[in-house]
Amino acid sequence: MKRGIMLNFPQLTIGHMTPKVPIMQGGMGIGISLSGLSAAVANAGGIGIISGTGISVDEMRYHIRRARELTNGQGYIGVNVLFAMNDFADKMKAAIEEKVDFIISGAGISRDMYAWGREAGIPVLSIVSSGKLARISEKLGAAAVVVEGFEAGGHLGTDRPMFDILPEVVEAVKIPVIAAGGILTGADIKKAIDMGAAGVQMGTRFVASVECDAPQVFKQRYLDATEEDIVLVKTTVGYQGRALINQFTDSISDNKKVRVKKCIDCLKSCSHRFCTLDSLVTSVGGDVEHGLVFAGARVAEIHDILPVQTIIENLTAEYDAAAQTA
Repeated sequence: MKRGIMLNFPQLTIGHMTPKVPIMQGGMGIGISLSGLSAAVANAGGIGIISGTGISVDEMRYHIRRARELTNGQGYIGVNVLFAMNDFADKMKAAIEEKVDFIISGAGISRDMYAWGREAGIPVLSIVSSGKLARISEKLGAAAVVVEGFEAGGHLGTDRPMFDILPEVVEAVKIPVIAAGGILTGADIKKAIDMGAAGVQMGTRFVASVECDAPQVFKQRYLDATEEDIVLVKTTVGYQGRALINQFTDSISDNKKVRVKKCIDCLKSCSHRFCTLDSLVTSVGGDVEHGLVFAGARVAEIHDILPVQTIIENLTAEYDAAAQTA
């Protein structure tokens, strides 16, 4: 194929959604992916996600409405709600009332969430880490599954690399499969699609964007990160989490406890060894030394903060280059 000829991404279709590019932005709590980031991704032709984790129902409603304003009602905006949170049902019902384009959920699944989505005509997506979970999700009514591998930032549901899990999930279901965890370049997108994925979900790259809702000091921590800065921590949710090393990760290493000032009983199950929610609020509040700074395995490869539109354009060009040399 001649150089300079731009190829098209394959069309991703989930329910009524047909985005220009098969790129979904990760739903990163707390306060990382809100209306600013999600709207920018939707405006650039991808699928934006507002994280409902760690914000109130009213705040979530506000960001859904604001994202609609920022996109002039165009593009696709969904909400990520974690099954592990006590306010899961309230958040999901509020998202349905706000008529979001879709709802995505991780850290567990329930029959109810698919039934609610089906009744409202809103696609519900599940985050899975195995072919077995993907099959269960499809059987219960999932419109698509996001297969998230070990390379992802934040809470991890597996110790297996995404490209090891992807083939078994693609084989297990007939619904669209979205690849997540360690996706950073257009070449990564090409590899995932060649292996059967219908699209990808990206989180870490979008944190280092102009429109990301995180504070500048949080984004700068990504740019300053080296491979040696990446650490796995056991959070109170019961999962391992990938974060950047700092004074807080040192304070909770080796199962050490940090006194919880005030428990708001946010999780269905919590070890109470420290407060995961408070530690994330601290870092997003600008104190990146005394709170958790979640990041993906390839964060050290990011060296600039760019507009979301530029990130999407770069990914497209990289995808085309990979396709031309294939």
